[in-house]
Amino acid sequence: MSRVWDVPVDDSTRVRDVRVAAEEASACAGLPGPRTATAALVATELATNLLRHADGGRVLINLVEHGYDGTPGTSVQLVSLDHGPGIPDIAAAMRDGYTTASSLGAGLGTCRRIANDFDLHSAPGRGTVAVARIGPERAAKGSQPPPGPRVGGVNVPLGRAEYSGDAWSQVYGGDRVTLLLADGLGHGPKAAEASGAAVAELRDVADLPPAEILRHLGRTLRPTRGAAVSVAQLDLSAGQLSFAGVGNVGGSLRIDGTWKPLLSHPGIVGAQAPASVPVQRLPWREDSLLVLHSDGLPGRWTPPDDGVLLSCDPAVVAVAVLRDAGSAALPVRDDTCVAVLGAGAGAGAGAGAGVGVGGRPGSGA
Repeated sequence: MSRVWDVPVDDSTRVRDVRVAAEEASACAGLPGPRTATAALVATELATNLLRHADGGRVLINLVEHGYDGTPGTSVQLVSLDHGPGIPDIAAAMRDGYTTASSLGAGLGTCRRIANDFDLHSAPGRGTVAVARIGPERAAKGSQPPPGPRVGGVNVPLGRAEYSGDAWSQVYGGDRVTLLLADGLGHGPKAAEASGAAVAELRDVADLPPAEILRHLGRTLRPTRGAAVSVAQLDLSAGQLSFAGVGNVGGSLRIDGTWKPLLSHPGIVGAQAPASVPVQRLPWREDSLLVLHSDGLPGRWTPPDDGVLLSCDPAVVAVAVLRDAGSAALPVRDDTCVAVLGAGAGAGAGAGAGVGVGGRPGSGA
């Protein structure tokens, strides 16, 4: 099930709450002591920055696993987001050792160095998004992620509940990437059980076409309350993306600078699934970007067109989509999950608008 720690950071007492949440998440992920300490340090720095520079925000912590290269293990994903003024001098903020008077002396540059993956995007007047992932081991110095598509996402529970009824996952296999997003019917543990069952089953059926995956999941989810499920499958050798969905989940695909909606078929996987599911097939370009989301995202959300943001770690893009669809005063109205598939190999780096550091996320379940 999708365990989530959602901590509002609106005063200094919340910094400790964020650190404790990072330590709890590290224990759930089975991280060793030194990496738990790293997660706590990064979490504390991110929370402190929210108070110091953005007049508050929130920190989301998800467990992500099943990495693109098949390496087992679970990482702690730390996300900070705000609607603040943005970072005026990103190059200075990312300099190793640069910090504020009220922080622990780590700074964002140090967070980038000690985390397995780190990426950040900031825009004047819109705020800042930072994503760090802490795994069992730190990547070797100078190592770079192999080329190919990257997947990342964020999961937010309704009312800061312990579990989200949404989940996402991906499976890499040769020239194919299969991405699934599931929204369990309703909220709470039973909804999380349904979406978690879909995520777990994907590992065994990812080699099937999207419509077949949905049919297979229909049998798997029968003992549960069911879920809305979307499946996107990228065939790199053919340069084609196939999409099929059932229920109130959707997506958008960016092709040649234009966003095209991806529509799901009415029904509930595991309960009232349709006899046949239409499949959309669209070309995939080097600069393509796919966004899948549950119905917690407002129906009129606007796909991003910030070139620097679109080249960032997909998890950063997912968090920015989530943030920009609402406001600091408007909480999510449902469990909300956003998953992003991007074609680029390296995270983005932009002068004055965003900063990226290489690395690929795993899936959130």
